[in-house]
Amino acid sequence: MKIKKILPILIALISINAIAQDGPFIRKKKEQIKTLKVAFITNELSLTPDEAAKFWPLYNAFEDKQQEIRKQKLKGYLDRMDDDSFDKLSDKDAATILSQMESTEDELYQLKKKFTASLKGVISPVKILKLKKAEENFNRKLLQQYRDRKLGK
Repeated sequence: MKIKKILPILIALISINAIAQDGPFIRKKKEQIKTLKVAFITNELSLTPDEAAKFWPLYNAFEDKQQEIRKQKLKGYLDRMDDDSFDKLSDKDAATILSQMESTEDELYQLKKKFTASLKGVISPVKILKLKKAEENFNRKLLQQYRDRKLGK
């Protein structure tokens, strides 16, 4: 499987795990990451003040809604998978969970499409593509920093 397909799933799982353990330390780290992400994206897109004033409310609303969907739906699926009864799951129940997961992924996809459409009136198509690249680069750097810390580099 390509890294581009695995990375969003990995990030979703990590963020869901962080939400589940949301203590003061985690909240502080999430705020630090968000601050770094805002600075990184702002720099990468070279937003004008007018663009930034219109862009960030849209982006933050998108991020919040995306996080809400992941927290409400995907966490429920993962909780069922972590349960001891997971090994006893019937094919019918597994098919139902898979269908629900696909529906959630579709909901996230539709949210992304709507977000992209709303950005077209705020920033240029080139900057929209740069945004997607900047998000991937930021996530890659974040993951690399995490790996480096885990390995003690």
